[in-house]
Amino acid sequence: MADYYELLGVARGASPDEIKKAYRKRARELHPDANPGDKAAEEQFKELARAYEVLSDADQRARYDRFGEAGVSGAGGGQGPGDVFGGGLGDLFDAFFGGAGGGGPFGGSRGPAAPARGQDLEVVADLSFVQAVFGTTLPVNVRTAVACTDCNGTGAGSGTKPVTCADCSGTGQVRTIRQGLIQMVSTRPCPRCSGTGQVIVTPCPTCHAEGRIVTEKTYQVDVPAGVDNGSTLRLSGRGAVGPRGGGAGDLYVHLRVSRHERFERDGNDLVTVVPISIAQAALGATFPMSTLDGEEELVVPAGTQPGRQFVLRGRGVPQVQGRGRGDLRVLVQVEVPTKLSAAESDLLRRFAEERGEAVHPPDKGFFSRVKSAFT
Repeated sequence: MADYYELLGVARGASPDEIKKAYRKRARELHPDANPGDKAAEEQFKELARAYEVLSDADQRARYDRFGEAGVSGAGGGQGPGDVFGGGLGDLFDAFFGGAGGGGPFGGSRGPAAPARGQDLEVVADLSFVQAVFGTTLPVNVRTAVACTDCNGTGAGSGTKPVTCADCSGTGQVRTIRQGLIQMVSTRPCPRCSGTGQVIVTPCPTCHAEGRIVTEKTYQVDVPAGVDNGSTLRLSGRGAVGPRGGGAGDLYVHLRVSRHERFERDGNDLVTVVPISIAQAALGATFPMSTLDGEEELVVPAGTQPGRQFVLRGRGVPQVQGRGRGDLRVLVQVEVPTKLSAAESDLLRRFAEERGEAVHPPDKGFFSRVKSAFT
């Protein structure tokens, strides 16, 4: 079955109200009355109902978040075994993955615990500004746990297999009876098999009964167009596998986007500043401008004021998993020259005189200024 959160279309941190609303919406779409004769829709409706049943119950949801589907199946949500032989590879997994756990409460008289789900993993991936805008495929390296191929994930040595635990007869639980005025019966995980109902007599020499080994893996991650710095992608089932056949956790890829030399991002819009001269602002100009999509023609009309904004529609950032794009906003910055030649200065003075504007007189030079000071 698919991930329950994906079936409902909600995030893992969704509130109970969000889960309820999502369920009602999807249930209307997939209800058999709305899809007569559609067996696929009928099966999806059943899966949806099961997902809502689990995620709407706080206890079941907590077990599902920790152990996956195995935690809410008939086997219960107890944790799987640790390293039953002590030390060695088990210590490595405890240090790297935070421990697989071992034991834990097993309510009622349920059967042996299902293998524990593996840990979720996190990694940071770097990509360029352009890659984030248009999408890309990135190789992501992660140190993770994979199933041991020598024992097919069972943890048992070649030619052997796990055997039924003699202490609990395969139930994964042992009962303790306390006599007194009232007879008290308590149930707890079997300490010999850690609640799995099975023990490994001959451990696999490769994984030392873990059923998994630590290795480096590379995943090709499809990054959708429009992601931003700090976005996180979730890859279901790409995390560490659990011990002795336990399901895999998820891999969370946190994206780190580099800055662009000319463009800034404002939501789904791109913003850039284009410098123009006083003459171009006053008389108007048309010139080519580079965008992320290629070269565009920017027309600056006569009399353009500093800070004026021009908008190129649909040249911004695409909507993530949606349609349409933002815009490219071009802000005009009129640059005033700081150094003028004699000819340029003369032209501007004539221009100011023509418009009746007062300006400083021309600089006569150092010796002229000294002479004027003594006369």
